Amino acid sequence: MKRWCMKSMRKNANSHYVIIGNSVAGIAALEAIREIDHEHPITIIDREAHEVYSRPLISYFLEGRVDESLMHFRPPDFHKKMKARIRLGTQVTGIDARRKQITLGRDGRLGYEKLLIAVGAEPVTPPIPGLDGPGVHTFTTWDDAIALKRNVKKGARIVVMGAGLIGIKAAEGLKALGARATIVELGDMPFPAVLDNEAGRIVAAHIRKNGVRLILSRRVKEICRKSSSIVSAIVDGGEEIPCSHVLVAVGVRPRLELCRGTGIKTRTGILVDKFMATSVKGIYAAGDVTEALALSGGRKNTPIWPLAYEQGRVAGGNMAGEKKVYKPGTQMNSIEVFGLPLITLGDSASNIRGGEALTFRGRGTPVYKKILLKKNRIAGAIFVGEIERAGIIAGLMLDGTDVTTFREELLKESFGYIYVPRQNRARYIAPIEV
Repeated sequence: MKRWCMKSMRKNANSHYVIIGNSVAGIAALEAIREIDHEHPITIIDREAHEVYSRPLISYFLEGRVDESLMHFRPPDFHKKMKARIRLGTQVTGIDARRKQITLGRDGRLGYEKLLIAVGAEPVTPPIPGLDGPGVHTFTTWDDAIALKRNVKKGARIVVMGAGLIGIKAAEGLKALGARATIVELGDMPFPAVLDNEAGRIVAAHIRKNGVRLILSRRVKEICRKSSSIVSAIVDGGEEIPCSHVLVAVGVRPRLELCRGTGIKTRTGILVDKFMATSVKGIYAAGDVTEALALSGGRKNTPIWPLAYEQGRVAGGNMAGEKKVYKPGTQMNSIEVFGLPLITLGDSASNIRGGEALTFRGRGTPVYKKILLKKNRIAGAIFVGEIERAGIIAGLMLDGTDVTTFREELLKESFGYIYVPRQNRARYIAPIEV
């Protein structure tokens, strides 16, 4: 699918602003530009064929909890109202930073004055024998969810590689389709990047209770095929798991291929400054493709939906001539695992050197709360089962509030907004689900 919302592009054309990527960072940038500049042409190019949609909803789409009409977070006429040209299903093949042009394969070149790279990240595919070929899936786009719905039938066996956010939500959706899922995780707990041992134990037990097999401290080392069809997956230790499909969810990495030969500095992601500008004048980056300023200092790749939105707004404002500064955010995840609510904030996975942990465990219920303190300021938190006050804790953490006078109250049921500095109360909200 290739189309424009407005007039088709000439073989060699120009657009004052060009945004590569039509997800949350790109959309936020478009809106920020139009708040300042109502006239200069904007062109958005995206390799996916779908209009603006919410990536966090693809697991709910797979489960059948939302239909196509609810996937979009902007109306159908959004780009028209923004006076933006949009080209969907189109791959940008290169950037000529010296000439200020992007290349679109056979479709010619498009010149720009300001360029935003908001292409996101792509799934990591490990070098495992048998992984290439039919029956292998990823789960980061709407098309991935559509493919799973189309190809995975009721009763099918599927092995999910990875027990992070993507893998677990995929397994949950597959179970809703009637498939039989087995998750294989190299770490010793689900969500190993953000949970500690106690939270990991609770979540693992809950996953198993809901009919998904969970194999920890193991990795898939080979995919066995008969002709071209998958018949099993072998994990280290020798167990062979019968399956007809494999879903790879071992991680994602920023898409940096467009940076080659441009002079744009990269590390794990595109390095950006506090204005979301890259090392090349006139080129900005936002979202999962970046290494942006972090609360802990330095730069960090943090693929989180709300941060991508904020980075896009800052980039768009600066592209349009406003001086907007990105205020570093932190890792925040809010999800449900088979109905069990879970929120993690900041440095949640382990105790922090020089810090201390406050904990609460429910009796006979899957409830666990942990707040990590360093120098009497909140550095991280985990909430499992009960999340009602997580938004207040997040606000205190982001503001760097000294909690000395009420630290013993933080995990009590009576804790509330009364402990929040009055000037900050209005903006303390729960983390956005990612």
